[in-house]
Amino acid sequence: MEIKNLRYFLAVAREENMTRAAETLHVTQPTLSKALKSLEDELGKKLFTRHSFSIKLTDEGMLLRDRAEDLIAMADKIEQEFITLDDITGGDIYFGLGESYQIALLAREIKKLKDRYPSFTYHITSGDTEQVTEKLDKGILDFGVICETPDKNKYESLIFPASDRWGAVMLKSHPLAKKKSIKVTDLIGQPLFCSEQSWNIEIPEWAGERFSELRLEGSFRLSYNASMFAKEGLGILLTFEHLINCSEESDLVFRPLSPRQETKLYLIWNKYQTFTPIAEKFLSQIKESF
Repeated sequence: MEIKNLRYFLAVAREENMTRAAETLHVTQPTLSKALKSLEDELGKKLFTRHSFSIKLTDEGMLLRDRAEDLIAMADKIEQEFITLDDITGGDIYFGLGESYQIALLAREIKKLKDRYPSFTYHITSGDTEQVTEKLDKGILDFGVICETPDKNKYESLIFPASDRWGAVMLKSHPLAKKKSIKVTDLIGQPLFCSEQSWNIEIPEWAGERFSELRLEGSFRLSYNASMFAKEGLGILLTFEHLINCSEESDLVFRPLSPRQETKLYLIWNKYQTFTPIAEKFLSQIKESF
């Protein structure tokens, strides 16, 4: 399976139009059509359904799109690594980041490295632990930042200097907003929003025997999205402090959980990973800082 044909396929999937895709790729339509036909013949599956003015992916096409995106990202990363293998002043580093106010510390380290090596380039994706580790395992990322104790058999890690404090985000008009802190008993009977990962790990640790009495209204991967639902009065969001705007101007307030619940943040990378020179420099720098 040729990488070039996968790039062509992704362009058509993105544009949903052969003419626009051909223009984007700077190839002729016959060339593009031939490449897609070759891909369908190779896989033995129909990847597109063609309409009058557009092209839509079949179920098999959607599956290939998801796989092809990872393959192309990996191919690009390998190519870039070899280009910069002897370049000790530049190159690319790929990060996958969970949500935390401590990401500011990582940004500070990237800024320091960027000041020293202006030709250094960084790439950021966001996600929960499952999303980050999946890309890290595939080799698409150099480093991941997760808020879950890493598997020591698979990853090396550094612990961030501080911790993230858990709390409840709700409307200022909510009765519980009058409290200085929120206990488990306060949340019984309340519709709650939380990430699926945290609902299965951190919240049971905090709630103990009363966890089964709590009701998850909906799970979100991003706290910001969940805060929009809390803002509409649909429920209470359980999340880290500093992620959601709870200033005086906001309609939302943050109340810490009681007893206090904190989560550590980890910078992780694959064991026995071979880094580019710039990634090695970043790791040395952040080890010293942390």
